[in-house]
Amino acid sequence: MPAVSEAAPWGLLQLVLWSAVLAAAVACTVFIVRHHLKTSDGDSPDLLFWDLFGGAVVIAPALLIPAVASPSAGLALVAVAGVSGLAAYRSSPAVLTWYETRRRRRVDGPLCRAAAVVHEEIVGRWARYELDPALAISYPDLADVARPETADFVKALREAESLKAAWDSGYPHAVDRLGQALDRAETAAGVPASLRPAPISQPARFTGTAQRR
Repeated sequence: MPAVSEAAPWGLLQLVLWSAVLAAAVACTVFIVRHHLKTSDGDSPDLLFWDLFGGAVVIAPALLIPAVASPSAGLALVAVAGVSGLAAYRSSPAVLTWYETRRRRRVDGPLCRAAAVVHEEIVGRWARYELDPALAISYPDLADVARPETADFVKALREAESLKAAWDSGYPHAVDRLGQALDRAETAAGVPASLRPAPISQPARFTGTAQRR
């Protein structure tokens, strides 16, 4: 009797262990397959094959070994695999979107931080025409949104602000367009080059870097 009572907990413990291994392997395999199907890398077929092979190496023993020892345990593990696969399939879009967002923020973070510095410089440069009475009187067109060039600048400013709030990967490009829009507005308003401060940073630098990625 003691031997039987000791065997039952060990059998249950093994079933729980195999269930955890199987559920994790099935879920990871589903996530990886959906990730490969979502992306279009040139080497995706090879990566997909090896990832499927790696998943099968774990999933097959996790199903077969308990099933040989106990058919009822095998059926239970088949149910675990099915539930795990279905749950992973249904949740994979949200998980992959979260992962891609984190990856993009990690990659685009330095570019966006550089763009934020240039963004502030451009806004400060434009604000002079409202805060400096002499400049406001000399170049009123830069505060007149009825002027096409000024309206384009305001539109570019709103776009840059919205992308900055989301820390979007397109933010550096938006800042580049914002700087170009201010240059056009100043030219249309007749601001001489001597009154235009040279920017500390060049938006084209980080924009070009983003385009080459």
